[in-house]
Amino acid sequence: MAPRANWKGFLRLSLVTCPVALYPATSESEKVSFNQLNRKTGHRIKYAKVDADTGEEVDNEDIVKGYKVDTDTFIEVTKEELENVALESTRTIEIDEFVDRSEIDPRYLIRPYYLTPDGKVGHDAFAVIRETIREMNKVAIGRVVLTNREHIIALEPLDKGLMGTLLRYPYEVRSAEEYFDDIQDVKVTKDMLDLAKHIVNQKAGHFEPDKFEDQYETALIDLINQKRAGKPITAKARPRGENVVDLMDALRKSIGREGAAATEAPRKPGKKPRKAAAAQKEMLMPIAGKKPAKEAAAKKPASKPQRKSA
Repeated sequence: MAPRANWKGFLRLSLVTCPVALYPATSESEKVSFNQLNRKTGHRIKYAKVDADTGEEVDNEDIVKGYKVDTDTFIEVTKEELENVALESTRTIEIDEFVDRSEIDPRYLIRPYYLTPDGKVGHDAFAVIRETIREMNKVAIGRVVLTNREHIIALEPLDKGLMGTLLRYPYEVRSAEEYFDDIQDVKVTKDMLDLAKHIVNQKAGHFEPDKFEDQYETALIDLINQKRAGKPITAKARPRGENVVDLMDALRKSIGREGAAATEAPRKPGKKPRKAAAAQKEMLMPIAGKKPAKEAAAKKPASKPQRKSA
């Protein structure tokens, strides 16, 4: 089942218009998340919105947005006033121009979305816009309002739909000069470059996201499984960086190590990797001592036991 659309409106190319829906193309919900607890009671921490001066809790209907002008001076802006800042991009993605994909600096990319026709009507107009962008091998640039902010969005064909990528404004991108100015100008010799290229060739492969594993996420799941099973937790040694004294020697040793690794551990024709989300969910299942749902429900105690102090 597809998630709920983040935005619904119209896509327009000159006089060609169609209703569309915008969906998030990525998700963070599969990752392990933690709640904050009171160490003494084990209860969840609850946050309350309080007046900074009186300390009294404030109801949501009494909270308004404020722009800070001075230390204690704010300009209040109501929800109705924000809604009255009417922008056409609130309901319509107007395609302003077409550019080459190579011209878009990667630093401007924020996050991807899927754009689809909304409802049974408008599929013809959607297809015309999609195939025009595809045939021209261009990226369409438009504007859309999400979370009360207008964003630049880059549209390009993806299968039967469109992928829209939000772009940053120039004032949101920091200049690289302030970070790179202190990097020394080093002359890399041909011998060093050749050795480094040899290492690259040994590690050459293809971009296959299914091979990627979130090792930290896996370690978190393993930690949780061990704690649920009552197993002792032991700290693992942290990897330490080595001080490179002779760069040429390090490059030669790297070539030997990579070559040995390729010889000792050739790739096995394994099964097709499963999606990370599915694998992570399965890892939470096999927990020692965990009883089936029906058996656990049948033996559920009448009252909740008191939490023992550590």
